[in-house]
Amino acid sequence: MNSLRARLLLAVLALLALAVLLVGSISYRNVRAETEALFDYQLRQMALSLRNQGEIAPAQASALVDEQLDFVVQVWTSDGRAVYATRRHEALPQRAQLGFADVSVGGAVWRSFSVATPARVIQVSQPLGIRRRLAADAAWRAVLPLLLVAPFMAAAAWWLTALALRPLRRVAADVQRRDEQSLAPLPTAGLPDEVAPLVAALNALLQRLGQSLDTQRAFVADAAHELRSPLTALKLQVQLLRRAGSEAERSAAAEALAAGIERAARLVEQLLALARSEPGATAAAPQRLDLSELVREVVAAAVPLAQARGTHFELLAEAPVFVRGDRAALSALVRNLADNAVRYAPPGARVEVRVSQADGMATLQVDDSGPGIPPAERERVFDRFYRRGQVDEPGTGLGLAIVRAVAQRHAAEVRLGDSPLGGLRVTLRLAAA
Repeated sequence: MNSLRARLLLAVLALLALAVLLVGSISYRNVRAETEALFDYQLRQMALSLRNQGEIAPAQASALVDEQLDFVVQVWTSDGRAVYATRRHEALPQRAQLGFADVSVGGAVWRSFSVATPARVIQVSQPLGIRRRLAADAAWRAVLPLLLVAPFMAAAAWWLTALALRPLRRVAADVQRRDEQSLAPLPTAGLPDEVAPLVAALNALLQRLGQSLDTQRAFVADAAHELRSPLTALKLQVQLLRRAGSEAERSAAAEALAAGIERAARLVEQLLALARSEPGATAAAPQRLDLSELVREVVAAAVPLAQARGTHFELLAEAPVFVRGDRAALSALVRNLADNAVRYAPPGARVEVRVSQADGMATLQVDDSGPGIPPAERERVFDRFYRRGQVDEPGTGLGLAIVRAVAQRHAAEVRLGDSPLGGLRVTLRLAAA
């Protein structure tokens, strides 16, 4: 049973039925006990009221006999002579047991009460079966209203359950009416305390989903804009190659085409790396890895570019520093930092990459002796496709955007500052494993 309403209603009805049975049973037993106590009181009062009754002649006694009476009254003198009886009953004993007694005679049980005076003994008896039937009738009459009102209570429980779940159905209907473009928050006015946290969580999810969709739309729009220029340039270079009239012109056009293809390929590679680092993208399971070893591998791939530009590369990552994360994403982060440090520093510059660990935090620092970034622009350079106007080195404007996206996915902190070498210092801090 998956219906919350059905389960809640079933639980309420079961509790109601249990309460009716319990209250009815207790009421039935109590009313029976009280009724029988009342009958005992009646027997005792009848017996006590006859203590001073005078002797009745047999002719008068026979005239008073009433077979419809449930009670049998017997009076004896102290020497055992019968003085009075409401009606003869052969099954009743001719000797009284003082006080209350249950007498079994002739297969029937009688409830009797006897009292003695100096002159006589009075006994009042009543069939126990009649007493119990009358007591049961009284008990059933006491329980019957509860049984009659139980169906109305069940209907009230059904109505109250439906009323209590109405806000939840309203929220479900509101969500069902929406399409994939409607991400406005759900209304929270008038919601009970049990439903409000669910709606608040849904609104937070819708907000995150909206932000993710806005990011994706902006990414697609920016990617389309940025890809248009290199693709247009490639088309022009292909046309120049076709129109080349000499071998020298064809060679120059071919080199320009190869460089354009390389730039376009790098842009596509950076776009894919950024897409994999965006929130909501499928990521590999975090693994325990040595950040120093990873940095050494990535920097080794950047050495040829550094040698070609005459850049002095210094790596300080000897001690193992273990972290948990996505190896491919962290490799892309380190690769972009190293590549930016080499590309945007002048030829013959110096680049230092350092990996360390302190206070449970792993730290990656990249210093260069390049021109650096002014403090006013250090936040903007993390935007996608943002490139500083005075930079002549070709690039995609995605390197630091990828760095920040990967850092955010790893709950890491990335900061830009001034380097002791005179250029830029990039510091990445993340939790050590």
